[in-house]
Amino acid sequence: SMAMDQRRDPPASARGWLAELQRIPRVAARLPHRPDYRRSAFGAAWADATDVFGGNNACDTRNDILRRDLDEAVTAPGPRCAATVTAGRLRSPYSGRVLVFRRSRATAVQIDHIVPLSYAWDMGAHGWSSTARLRLANDPANLVAVDEKSNQDKSDLEPARWMPPARQFHCQYAKQFVAVLASYPILLDEPSARVLDGALRGCR
Repeated sequence: SMAMDQRRDPPASARGWLAELQRIPRVAARLPHRPDYRRSAFGAAWADATDVFGGNNACDTRNDILRRDLDEAVTAPGPRCAATVTAGRLRSPYSGRVLVFRRSRATAVQIDHIVPLSYAWDMGAHGWSSTARLRLANDPANLVAVDEKSNQDKSDLEPARWMPPARQFHCQYAKQFVAVLASYPILLDEPSARVLDGALRGCR
């Protein structure tokens, strides 16, 4: 059985994060795309029935993250969540753009998997239990509300091929990417390790 989700306290310094990065198992390059990847292997989208932080709180993961990440979030009872987000404001950390969130144009704000699910699949998750995959897909540590364009541009790219356009977010993005890889058995490609190393060295 795999040691999943062995959360330690996050490192206090950039040096601590660099040491965490060094411990993550590496491969020379991103492994080839596996043709058997499908989103449904990670469970129904935004499932609440998972043992991660915020799971089983009678509210789907998407609404949990919107409540966490939006400013001035307005909520109302809804079918999948007693505190469904109906309005709010987001400063997208990926682009710096400020967006007004409304239910009528909900796709303008999207929830990104920092470590993309298909990257995780190629780099180890294809061999996990369905419970472990559901956990990764709904783990708040791997999720962030962002603007639609950034989410589309990133797609399933790893750090070697995509980093947020807003450079001031690179430090935090690298920390979150490393934190997820430290908690789940996902391999890291060497070019992405170099990019993450550079981003962590740039932390103020």
